[in-house]
Amino acid sequence: MNTFLIRRFLQSLLVLLGVSAVVFFILHLTGDPTLLLLPPDATAEEITRFRQVMGFNDPVVVQYLRFLKGAVQGNFGESLRHGEPALDLVIERMPATFELTAAALAIALCLAIPSGIVSAVKRNTLVDYVSTVVALLGQSMPTFWLGIMLILVFSVRFHLLPSSGRGDLAHLILPAITLGLFTTARITRLTRSGMLEVLGQDYIRTARAKGVSEPPVVWKHALKNAAIPIVTIVGIELGTLLGGAVITETIFAWPGVGRLSVQAIYNRDFPLVQAAVFLLAATFVAVNLLVDVIYTYLDPRIRFR
Repeated sequence: MNTFLIRRFLQSLLVLLGVSAVVFFILHLTGDPTLLLLPPDATAEEITRFRQVMGFNDPVVVQYLRFLKGAVQGNFGESLRHGEPALDLVIERMPATFELTAAALAIALCLAIPSGIVSAVKRNTLVDYVSTVVALLGQSMPTFWLGIMLILVFSVRFHLLPSSGRGDLAHLILPAITLGLFTTARITRLTRSGMLEVLGQDYIRTARAKGVSEPPVVWKHALKNAAIPIVTIVGIELGTLLGGAVITETIFAWPGVGRLSVQAIYNRDFPLVQAAVFLLAATFVAVNLLVDVIYTYLDPRIRFR
């Protein structure tokens, strides 16, 4: 087990290194932020001096190595727009993003897993057809369109829920539904297919032949053996939720990392974007490492691979 986890941990470090490199070089392809940060009447000497102070005159590889050295020490530089440490600004917004992501994932799991199980147990019935259609609709609706429709119906038309901002539970409902519905559809379909495969196995038929009632067969024997693909998709979907939060936070003016990142991209605030993407990527990698640990509990054979 130790060897398995160490190998996964080293792979996670390589992933983070790759993410940092891709984000850094793509950002620097977007152009020089100097003219956005200086007044329109800045002289050529002021522009040259600013570029020299900020290190923009150095080769891109040198800038990346400097960034990497600082990132290892937890220093992502100062925000070019705000003049504060970029990492502090991102950490300040992280709780809002985690709150939204956790709520969306909770909605997805509470709806998707029971729906997928019931759909598999009652295969080719009206319940199965309805669940499949709803799942397909959930995957077909773009997040930005769904968010706008929810605002129009529940905020503008009926005045039931607030349309923007972060506050009490009422502010969380619409963004969480918007962000979680697509994930709900995917987990539902995967749960259904995984349960159908397991329910057709010989040991399930044997358990039923021995007189074991249906609930223990489904929840104890079938669900645990179908759990590995479900755990996998949940880990992947968490990354999708963190990335999708950029759109949702923008629509609902949710003060999270996603909205901060969009503003930083418009301003070409390189340190802030790099800090935000790096922390979100590190969160995603940590979750997938946790998923690997859960694998070894669900299937002990994995730890020896």
